[in-house]
Amino acid sequence: MKDRLRRLDELQQRVPALAFPVGVVKKFSEDEGGSMTSLIAYRAFFSLFPLLLLMTTILGYVLAGNEALREEVVNSTLAQFPIIGTELKGGELHGSGIALAVGIVGSLVAGLGVVLETEQVFYRCWDVPKSAERGFLGARLRAVGLLLVLGGLAIVSTVVSGLAAGGADLLGAGGEVAGLSIATVLNLCVFGAVFRLLTAAEIETRALLPGIAIATVGWEILQLAGGWFIAHEVKNASAIYGTFALVIGLLAWIHLGATFVVIGAEANVVRARRLWPRPLLAEPEADS
Repeated sequence: MKDRLRRLDELQQRVPALAFPVGVVKKFSEDEGGSMTSLIAYRAFFSLFPLLLLMTTILGYVLAGNEALREEVVNSTLAQFPIIGTELKGGELHGSGIALAVGIVGSLVAGLGVVLETEQVFYRCWDVPKSAERGFLGARLRAVGLLLVLGGLAIVSTVVSGLAAGGADLLGAGGEVAGLSIATVLNLCVFGAVFRLLTAAEIETRALLPGIAIATVGWEILQLAGGWFIAHEVKNASAIYGTFALVIGLLAWIHLGATFVVIGAEANVVRARRLWPRPLLAEPEADS
């Protein structure tokens, strides 16, 4: 058995298509990627709800008096959140000053944690020394600016992707392809901004491209999987079971999304620093 495992290990080291993913997985494990993913997902979970409150409130103001466009946004844009989009579509969009204030404050506080945590994860992946990191106040002031940029991009991407998806329903198969293409391009822009703005400035942009692609493709897969989950597991469930399924599904959705981001960051490092091939088995100790 040990000889077979060793031959398998030697094979993966000779084949780049196998060696590179193995190198990424080992780097992910060495950096305790599971813990980093959980921290991002924990903060993202609490930032999602004030962000949705802010987005729906703004849309309530913008779409006031335009019932046709309101219906289009409700049925397409909010559906971009596959785990809770169905629940959101059951309500109405209304502008509210209190909701707007709560949404802004909540999004800033919770989103600030997500930005700072993601930046720390990227620093850890690239082994950026503590001395090169920004101070307490400087890091948070910069994070506020980044949050406004990234949050704005995310909202624009969600709205445009949702409207494209709504138009795709009217145009048939060709429209679905066009809608998916638009959503993918917009998500590429969002993740491109995330990786570029939150990674140390001395890292070249081209070194970040693999991670951007991995995060974007992973997000698209999650969108499709979330829609399937709602259609097959939650739609016909009882009220109590459906609520638990939504919460568990939302947590899993966010955690998987964070996993794709961290794996993308690790893939960038492995590729840029040629950290592959890597042995799976421990090297035998030399006789003294």
